[in-house]
Amino acid sequence: MYAATVLLPLFGAIVAGILAFVDPPGKEGKGRVDTAAQWVTCGALIASAATATYIFYDAIFLGNTGTVELFTWIDSGAMEVSWAVRVDTLTAVMLFVVSVVSAVIHVYSIGYMHLDPGIPRFMSYMSLFTFFMLMLVSADNLVQLFFGWEGVGLASYLLIGFWYDKPAANAAAIKAFIVNRVGDFGFILGIFATFILFQSVHLDTIFAAAPAKADATLRVFGGEFHALTVISLLLFFGAMGKSAQLGLHTWLPDAMEGPTPVSALIHAATMVTAGVFMVARMSPLFEQSETALAVVTVVGASTAIFAATVACVQNDIKRVIAYSTCSQLGYMFFALGVSAYSAGIFHLTTHAFFKALLFLGAGSVIHAMSDEQDMRKMGGIWRSIPVTYAVMWVGSLALVGIWPFAGFYSKDIILEAAYGAGSAVGGYAFWLGIAAALLTAFYSGRLLFMTFHGQSRADEKVMAHVHESPKVMLIPLLFLAAGAAFAGYVGYESFVGAGAGEFWGDALFVLPSHTALEAAHKVPLWVKYLPLGVGFAGLAGAYVLYIRVPALPGLLAGRFRAIYLFLLNKWYFDELYDFLFVRPAFVLGRGLWKTGDGALIDGVGPDGVAAATLGLARRVARLQTGYLYHYAFAMMTGVVFLVSWYLVMG
Repeated sequence: MYAATVLLPLFGAIVAGILAFVDPPGKEGKGRVDTAAQWVTCGALIASAATATYIFYDAIFLGNTGTVELFTWIDSGAMEVSWAVRVDTLTAVMLFVVSVVSAVIHVYSIGYMHLDPGIPRFMSYMSLFTFFMLMLVSADNLVQLFFGWEGVGLASYLLIGFWYDKPAANAAAIKAFIVNRVGDFGFILGIFATFILFQSVHLDTIFAAAPAKADATLRVFGGEFHALTVISLLLFFGAMGKSAQLGLHTWLPDAMEGPTPVSALIHAATMVTAGVFMVARMSPLFEQSETALAVVTVVGASTAIFAATVACVQNDIKRVIAYSTCSQLGYMFFALGVSAYSAGIFHLTTHAFFKALLFLGAGSVIHAMSDEQDMRKMGGIWRSIPVTYAVMWVGSLALVGIWPFAGFYSKDIILEAAYGAGSAVGGYAFWLGIAAALLTAFYSGRLLFMTFHGQSRADEKVMAHVHESPKVMLIPLLFLAAGAAFAGYVGYESFVGAGAGEFWGDALFVLPSHTALEAAHKVPLWVKYLPLGVGFAGLAGAYVLYIRVPALPGLLAGRFRAIYLFLLNKWYFDELYDFLFVRPAFVLGRGLWKTGDGALIDGVGPDGVAAATLGLARRVARLQTGYLYHYAFAMMTGVVFLVSWYLVMG
């Protein structure tokens, strides 16, 4: 059962990949291949989701947890790695979320991608993406986890650049791949350091030995440092790349160049949640380092406010939601940083439903608007697509955290835990989280009002073809809307409430001195209601600016142009990195190419030898004139030289 959950998406990916190489002679044959790829991949994902649901029930309600070893992978000295499926509460939750949300997105893709010529290849990549994520969350050792970690990076590269005939898509795929490699370098070093300290990569072995290594040190760059701090920071650096935290976030908005179902899969259930899961999984190590936890908290809170400010001025509907993901990931990380791991995973779970809903809802809008993504060219379409309009409101209210939607339960408990932590970094995270909540409500309302309300700003031909999406797209939206509406209420007591200790068991480790989650239930009333209040305030502000006084945003942008451009250009991170890294890399590369390789290596080496040989040959060739008296003269000269040599030397 465990193996089937993980391997079924791989089976679907392989079959669809084989079908992608089939080149039917006619359109009718092509349609059969497309349909076969869709049936196989969707069927495999639905079956995987069904088995994952059973595993969730079996692990949570019946207490059947453990590890199923499939086979030995590496056995070399102290390095013993098995290919296994580890199931505890954390794995069961992740298996359920990843497989269910991915299955819904697969079904939605049938309608969204129905005119694309590369359907089998697309479905294969999507299933492969899901397989790697399932492999990651079910790993019982760091090597297998790293296999899934790199696999989702590979699949994201393939999916972001799926439309490879678009230069922007190719550039976005390369950017995502390179930025993630930067983070992955730190992750690899973290795994190496873990093996050096514990002489194992097996998670249970590491976790059992962690308390005894609480005071251990590692020698790094000639200095002695706290070992678990070094390891935790290196692992978190990897999480920053995969989960798009401030500094390594620049790939995430560009990833919108892929098809909309790709965006939903990357942002809701796979890839970006991998870093959150990994930090929660490695909680026994992070709990031994106050420094590492503080860094996680500060980076998470800073990411939340950064992305929220940028989302307020973006005009591409998918980019607004993309920066929203970046901001919400910041919430998850600062929850982990104050040791409220269950709150972070709770928000990950609810976020998977409402973020998938928002992206797929945006896809339905784009489908209705003849592939238009600029909100400035929309407006006044809510009557034409009422179902999409309704589910977008559900997703947005869940994101904002309005009662009784899912985000109200999961985001508020994070803010309460940050306040309850009673530390300086906890206070920093709480107030930035409140500010980000206000901005989240504003840009969510802005998206809804610009897209669906007001006067239409679209071309007349586009407006003439605005229509609701087919049922194969709407049914997944309604399913996700149910999750966005009820997942928070259903899961609250088990994930973060009175039953959290029994629910999580030993899947998450928190030191007794870290009481942020317990304190979250005892915070003052104003702390509990402040996020809800700023949520309504943000929506009201968006209503005033984009419905009541629609000319006001333009006036504000002109009055505060420097701030507007700063936010519109994403705090100039791309320009900064271009100046610091990209241009010097090109200068260095061209210098090594032209001077080092061309002039020095080739010039002195192969090209130099060839040129010298050619020059010598030309000079020798000049001696071969073809005149007899030249040869006779040369012979006489030789005879004179030999006779003279003999007489002198004799």
